[in-house]
Amino acid sequence: MNLELSDLRAFVAIAERGNFRAAAEEIHLSQSALSRRIAKMESTLGVRLLDRTTRRVDLTAFGRDFARKARELLNDFDESLRGLTDGATRLGGEVTLACVPSAVRHFLPEVLRQFHETYPRVLIRVTDTGASDVLSSVVRAEADFGLNYLGAQEDTIEFEPILKEPFVLACRHEHPLARRKEVKWCELKDYDFMAVAKASGNRFVLDLALAGTPDLPRSFCEVRHVMSVVSLVEAGLGIAAVPRLAMPPGEHPLLTSVPLVEPEVTRTVGLIRRRGLVLSSAAQQLYDTILEFAGGKPRSGH
Repeated sequence: MNLELSDLRAFVAIAERGNFRAAAEEIHLSQSALSRRIAKMESTLGVRLLDRTTRRVDLTAFGRDFARKARELLNDFDESLRGLTDGATRLGGEVTLACVPSAVRHFLPEVLRQFHETYPRVLIRVTDTGASDVLSSVVRAEADFGLNYLGAQEDTIEFEPILKEPFVLACRHEHPLARRKEVKWCELKDYDFMAVAKASGNRFVLDLALAGTPDLPRSFCEVRHVMSVVSLVEAGLGIAAVPRLAMPPGEHPLLTSVPLVEPEVTRTVGLIRRRGLVLSSAAQQLYDTILEFAGGKPRSGH
């Protein structure tokens, strides 16, 4: 039986209005289109629903019974839709997200704005900390899930890659290397170079990728967090190699970035969660919102 909701709404409109003209105006159809729709219903059901006269339309006995059941079906359907809509606003609870600071600035402002508009009763706790601490927070269940570039090799972690980005040279506009299209790693040794400390996850990524590369720069200053080394570059203390996301977005009055090559070093940022974990409804919604924002697949940083 091939009846659509629009057919039922058309029939109920006629049953309530008693004539085709008023019913057609209510559901924004022409009278001829409405007549064809009713004729199709009668043909499908194999019974007559209406008795038509020149002045009004009356329901047959079957039509009266069918109109009652059609109203119930439409009311139940409309109530279900309202329930789905209201469910979004009723969703409450708390979500704890552990996130490396460079990903906070790139991913979270628009994601949190969109999520809060849809689920205003959910409290979101963002723990912005180093990559190792983000990983530990997820493993120890202190966070529901995380945004990190470490964890892909962990047996207990599910890693969903969402963005692949290069390491770039961070320097001030007036620096001799600032106008270059690309810079080799070996060329950095001639300038004051700063780096993140060995305890940093970014340092781990770099040391692994650069093992065996000759003529690497030696740092005169090391800090724990990549955002701190960017601040020191901005202050004019020297240059640094940082992930693209660590650089300020858009045009900056003092800083610029230049691609680093030979070798090109990248890191992959992803969503991490404990393997096999079933997230709460609120946490799953935030996880899905971030994944949707990122396009659901790895992207190249730019």
